[in-house]
Amino acid sequence: QVHVVESGGGLVQAGGSLRLSCTASGRTFRTYVLAWFRQAPGKEREFVTAISWSGSRTVYADSVKGRFTISRDNAKNTVYLQMNSLKPEDTAVYFCAAHRSDFTWTYSDSDFGSWGQGTQVTVSS
Repeated sequence: QVHVVESGGGLVQAGGSLRLSCTASGRTFRTYVLAWFRQAPGKEREFVTAISWSGSRTVYADSVKGRFTISRDNAKNTVYLQMNSLKPEDTAVYFCAAHRSDFTWTYSDSDFGSWGQGTQVTVSS
């Protein structure tokens, strides 16, 4: 089981930036996909972005493409989500998740077995 902890959320004005961090422990960090999901009030959790074990592959939801960037530092067991040009509709609890399997490039909700507690991101208009 992987222990996942997010940090870096907060309140920001529209157009601003935030960087989220996520550390994971309990399994060899460099072997699995990590992803960010988010859940806005009254809505279902949705996929935001994912990054492969080496960092060579990334994928983004259309709603964040060109504004958000995911990266990872395998030496620090940390994945980052740089969020620029934030919009009020980005307001949500953001969750970091670790893939159930090693070296498997899939990113459906059910592929992830370890989740953090979430960090709140609020974008004011």
